[in-house]
Amino acid sequence: MTNNYIPRMKTHYDDVVVKDLMDKFNYTNSMQIPKLDKIVINMGLGDAVSESKKADIAIEALGLIAGQKPVFTRAKKSIANFKLREGMVIGTKVTLRKSRMYDFVDRLITIALPRVRDFRGISSKSFDGNGNYAMGIKEHIVFPEINYDKVDVIRGMDIIICTTAQTDEEAKVLLSGFNFPFRN
Repeated sequence: MTNNYIPRMKTHYDDVVVKDLMDKFNYTNSMQIPKLDKIVINMGLGDAVSESKKADIAIEALGLIAGQKPVFTRAKKSIANFKLREGMVIGTKVTLRKSRMYDFVDRLITIALPRVRDFRGISSKSFDGNGNYAMGIKEHIVFPEINYDKVDVIRGMDIIICTTAQTDEEAKVLLSGFNFPFRN
């Protein structure tokens, strides 16, 4: 990416979403307008904890989806029943900001969510009370970057969209401005 690249969703936010939010909530200052802050994508490795080759495949897949290198998440304490030791790799995550965040939102809404099997919209009840939205995807193969031949196990992923909105209503209007397909 070059420095003068502006994602399609960023220009859509600047041109359309900001005006809609100003009209709906009557903000007095442009700094009050909610915006996307970051997106955190988390993928638990589950059974791949004991096999490092499977963990590497999952990390590579998340790197392809996000467009940047993910980091390992490690166990904070040992749990004998799960054969888990402190410090073992149990998942991977990546935090997206700025242009990569807007590119991911664009691919999520226009490509990945329509490819989800039996998709009827995303829940409007997954806000946390502070303007952040969390959702889960059961199959990481809905993203076009994933090569089906290299997939050993279909993995799920959690996507947390953090906004600067103060309330869930503001956050829902913000995400609806990005054409998030909320079901009623």
